Amino acid sequence: MPSERILVVDDSADVREFLAHTVLANEGYDVLTAAHGREGLILAQDLLPDLIIADYLMPEMTGLDMLESLKQTGVDTPMILITAEGSEQLAVRAMRMGVYDYLIKPFEPDALLAAVRSVLNRYWTNQIKQRIPEHLLEANRKLDARIRELAALVSIGQSVTSMLDIQQVLNHVVDAAVSVTGCEEGSLLLVDQSTGDLYMRAARNFDQKTVHTLRLPVTDSLAGQVVRTGQPIILSGEELIKIKTQYLVKSLIYVPLRAKNQVIGVLSVDNRFTPRVTDAHDVQILSVLADFAATAIENARLYAETIQERNTLDAILRDTEDRIIVVDANDNVLFCNPTARRTFNVTMAHFIGKPLKEVITHPEVLALFSKEALVGRGRHSEITLDGGEKVLNAQLTIIEGVGRCAVMQDITHLKELDRAKSEFVATVSHDLRSPLTSILGYVELIQRSGSLDEQQNKFAENIKTSVKSITALITELLELGRIEAGFDVDLEQTRLDEIARESIEGLSHQLNTKGHILTLDIAPDIPPILGNKLRLKQLMNNLVGNAIKYTLPGGQISVSIKPDGPLVILRVSDTGVGIPKEDQPYVFDKFYRSENVTGEFEGTGLGLAIVKSIVDQHEGRIWLESKEGQGTTFTVVLPVDRKEQPLPVVPAEASVPQPVSPASNSDKGNGSAH
Repeated sequence: MPSERILVVDDSADVREFLAHTVLANEGYDVLTAAHGREGLILAQDLLPDLIIADYLMPEMTGLDMLESLKQTGVDTPMILITAEGSEQLAVRAMRMGVYDYLIKPFEPDALLAAVRSVLNRYWTNQIKQRIPEHLLEANRKLDARIRELAALVSIGQSVTSMLDIQQVLNHVVDAAVSVTGCEEGSLLLVDQSTGDLYMRAARNFDQKTVHTLRLPVTDSLAGQVVRTGQPIILSGEELIKIKTQYLVKSLIYVPLRAKNQVIGVLSVDNRFTPRVTDAHDVQILSVLADFAATAIENARLYAETIQERNTLDAILRDTEDRIIVVDANDNVLFCNPTARRTFNVTMAHFIGKPLKEVITHPEVLALFSKEALVGRGRHSEITLDGGEKVLNAQLTIIEGVGRCAVMQDITHLKELDRAKSEFVATVSHDLRSPLTSILGYVELIQRSGSLDEQQNKFAENIKTSVKSITALITELLELGRIEAGFDVDLEQTRLDEIARESIEGLSHQLNTKGHILTLDIAPDIPPILGNKLRLKQLMNNLVGNAIKYTLPGGQISVSIKPDGPLVILRVSDTGVGIPKEDQPYVFDKFYRSENVTGEFEGTGLGLAIVKSIVDQHEGRIWLESKEGQGTTFTVVLPVDRKEQPLPVVPAEASVPQPVSPASNSDKGNGSAH
């Protein structure tokens, strides 16, 4: 509750009683009373009340006379003047003499109480201000200035992150620099990369002619010195008498703009008319603003590059002849370029976000997306159009965080060329077999027709060997053509472990001839794969046959088959001659042979090409690891058949790696051969 002391001075006893005891005392105030002005003057001087409520007209001394006498004695107690004869002239006189408030009788008690509270609040506020030491007021003024500076910095920071118009941001920075430093002018200069000069990019309180024409050399100017050294410059007073940038200034601050550890410009403020003392704090604030400006410039550059890259990508995707479709993880369309829309007759105006099956109805496209691509490599498919007259090669790829993307190229002309090539190879191969058969027959007749000397027999054997090589080459060409043409498309549930055993048993004679030791390691529970048994056996024969061929007598060969989730992994390793590193990328190409085996080992260069085609036909992968002189390992990964129930598993003992010996050639369970 209030505890202030109030002196009530009025010549009416009723008024004094009413104000003192009925109104003020009930509110908790300590109330004194006086019957006339002279008595009130004495009490006010002796007891120093916090507030005086005095009537204007009283015997011997009016309320205003009492106030004037108090001021003359140094008592500055606030007063509320009450009167029954109010006039404008009296009110003006009272206010000029320092009366805090003015009430006309009669008045409501609430009006008096409101006036009392208001006057006391004003009085104590003034007293507090008068009693605060000057250094505290100065500290408060500095605090207000820092708050304004922080507000300006926050505003600039928000503009840097929210404004896309770089000119607007830079103008905002210069305005803030002038505002927080209290300088008259401000500018932002940038280095022209083509000329090396500084030009004005933003300004405050500069004339437009200067803004458009001012250029300063970096090599011979104060601003250029900041660019060269990266250090700010502060000049004021007499120092600037000889400093001129098209006009004289009386104080100046330059701070550098840095981007990627390079000075790209200068932020400046100056006073041209009024001297001003600048300090390190001004430099600190301007440096922060300069950093904001440099960040905005760098953001604008990156944004412009992003827009340019996006426009370039848009143009490529829009104008390319490839069909491109992108869906999210839920198969909703994210992108479909114009070529794809024309090809698949997409007429829907707003297809983005729609399910793929509502946008494109082509069954082969839907089938392509219905099969999950493998991360990092995707999957391939072919899509036919116009009743098979046009063929598209489709590549489905997972894009992490986005979804899946299908890119389709028109390969109709390549299919026609491949078909023509296959027909040519088949025709030529067929036509070559007849004369080769005749040659081989006549050579045998010559050997039977009479005795031949040693040299003649050698020539005849060479002819037979060459004919057999050509025949093998023709056979492999025909096989490769059949595989690439997709003639062997009949796939069934197949056990790769059984194929491995059959293949190794068929190659046992070659193993025995060269004295190799072969180890077969088959894990238990090998799941079946969906494949063509004939082609998979051909794959196994080629890989194991190559290991036998290119491994010196007495070497070691290992074959392992392991399950790995949805995959079956086959590895064929040897300790043979190995493949040079520079040849490894090309070993699956047709007719390619490494230089370290050409001439020493017979071959057509088609065996691994056939293996690669068979792997591709089964949607698998193949790669090699090799060191010259140390051997080679081929790894084949094939997908498990998930459409059928697994076949009965192989007995667990088949998983134990066992070296092959001649005595166990008939042991199919261990896949043994030597």
